[in-house]
Amino acid sequence: MKQWNGDLFSPRMIMDSDFSSSGGHVVSASEPDFGFAFDDSNFSDRVLKIEIIADLPEAKSDGDGCNSIADWARNRKRRREDIKKENVVDVLMHREEQILNCHMPDTEDGIAYETQDEEAVAMIEESPPDDVLNMNQLGDEASQSNDSSWNMDSSTVLRVKTIHISSPILAAKSPFFYKLFSNGMRESEQRHVTLRIYASEEAALMELLNFMYSNTLSTTMPSALLDVLMAADKFEVASCMRYCSRLLRNLPMTSESALLYLDLPSTVLMAEAVQPLTDAAKQFLAGRYKDITKFQEEVLNLPLAGIEAVLSSDDLQVASEDAVYDFVLKWARTHYPNLDERREIIGTRLGRLIRFPYMTCRKLKKVLTCNDLDAELASRVVLEALFFRAEAPYRQRSLAAEEANVSYRRFVERAYKYRPVKVVEFELPRQQCVVYLDLKREECAHLFPAGRVYSQAFHLGGQGFFLSAHCNMDQQSSFHCFGLFLGMQEKRSVTFAVDYEFAARSKPTEEYVSKYKGNYTFTGGKAVGYRNLFGIRWTAFMAEDCLYFINGILHLKAELTIRQ
Repeated sequence: MKQWNGDLFSPRMIMDSDFSSSGGHVVSASEPDFGFAFDDSNFSDRVLKIEIIADLPEAKSDGDGCNSIADWARNRKRRREDIKKENVVDVLMHREEQILNCHMPDTEDGIAYETQDEEAVAMIEESPPDDVLNMNQLGDEASQSNDSSWNMDSSTVLRVKTIHISSPILAAKSPFFYKLFSNGMRESEQRHVTLRIYASEEAALMELLNFMYSNTLSTTMPSALLDVLMAADKFEVASCMRYCSRLLRNLPMTSESALLYLDLPSTVLMAEAVQPLTDAAKQFLAGRYKDITKFQEEVLNLPLAGIEAVLSSDDLQVASEDAVYDFVLKWARTHYPNLDERREIIGTRLGRLIRFPYMTCRKLKKVLTCNDLDAELASRVVLEALFFRAEAPYRQRSLAAEEANVSYRRFVERAYKYRPVKVVEFELPRQQCVVYLDLKREECAHLFPAGRVYSQAFHLGGQGFFLSAHCNMDQQSSFHCFGLFLGMQEKRSVTFAVDYEFAARSKPTEEYVSKYKGNYTFTGGKAVGYRNLFGIRWTAFMAEDCLYFINGILHLKAELTIRQ
């Protein structure tokens, strides 16, 4: 016999091998199967009577027409709008039986319906009135039930189901039932327990009860799995939450379903058992909208949870972090037209998605005067960005490594279309700037045979410039080589005379060594440079013993001076 060594209520990792197929059902093979004892009086010590009452007007049963997640979401929204109830459980104690009124939380589009962290349970005995027990006596905080829960008490019962239950089995699976059956009060010894639910919750509850015995679900419909997940959260059945989460994760993901998973009630989202599902939803959205310029309108219409998932990705395909900043402002202005609300959402949620250390200095200056950001926040993020840039490269790598396992990574560089540069500017005695561009060995390898990579823009004398690294053919010898070019952004009719010098760090001294000097009178959109910067073939440039890669990094420097 397989020995079960799982701790009571403890979370555990579910592996692929934990699931097997049996009779068309998906079964968790790592837990003991007590399915033979379900609703069997010979193996039960209590009787559970389920009183099913009608849903409030227009709140259809989840099983009625919900064949997809979209149907489920629309139905949940309708029920949320009509019922407008709190996530509470009322337990009414009578002389001969317990009555539990229970309804599951709902969601509405774009908003996670936050339920109270501690579910309220009012336990009332008919007499005397001082024998009122609350959730504190069950181990949780109590809170006052609202009017809708009391309306539920007086609702007409449509039908009643009676099930024989084993309190040890339910208590082993659920802290809720464990506290209910072991609180030491007289009601914990009652044989009959009555549970009152809405008709829309019946199917999910029966699936949950069956799972607590057999570790099996008979349904694989996504809408039904979500209902069971909500019921499992309500009754704190972590093993069932993990199970539902796993099944949902194995279903084909869509933008619609991913957003719905991220918009589940807060109690569900915070559960450790659901984290793999929400992580998968975030990864799907990040991959789906990787190129936000291609899907700009779709991304602008995403709710807050969706935009957070997309902009948290390291693989976001954007020109630069400046573009992320501009996009965050555009999204916030679209969804939060009120300035105070916009400042609040940027300060608490969206601001941490922007990696300010990789923004250009010109854009950081605009951050300081941006009305959409709180002044204190703007000053703090700009100072943090500047201090990061002033750090030594090894310290920058260390700060980035410290963020490897966190959700919001300020110091990790994304895969920008335009590579970040460091710029030192001088006004006197002449207008001059020194630009540093670092390229990884793998970035250079991807340039072969005819690729190119561009730097972020930098400015000198009010004009925008950029560097571009190329893999091209040497004109004289007809072999591939590494080239570096300097271009001017503006395409208007303007001329600009510049002296420039290209340099690169080289072993063994690791100092910058000048590779090319020149001067050029730029007109809008023109570029100048050297096709074979190092005077060697591409194969020699990419060789392991190449003098110009130091710890896998090619360090380039361009010095620009305005000619008088």
